[in-house]
Amino acid sequence: MNANIIPLTPVNSKKIAAIGHDLANEVLAIQFLRKGAPDAVYHYQNFSAVEYAAFASAQSLGKHFGEHIQPHKDKHPYQNMGVPAAPVVVEDAAA
Repeated sequence: MNANIIPLTPVNSKKIAAIGHDLANEVLAIQFLRKGAPDAVYHYQNFSAVEYAAFASAQSLGKHFGEHIQPHKDKHPYQNMGVPAAPVVVEDAAA
């Protein structure tokens, strides 16, 4: 897998630029912000559709990440996939 494999949807967050989910492989993709600009994409394993729905609809993605994903490295091992060569973005349907 590489940083461009899972389509990302932009989000409104101070820490996270975009998120995506590969349902078949249960992989969460998060592109973090660094100094206000989109940076590396991380893939988190064993992330179910129910967990993704809860994360995507959280009032604060950063807080949800810090409470429910980041502390659970055994359940959701992660890998830094690097910075995407080009944005892989799915336009928000509400926009």
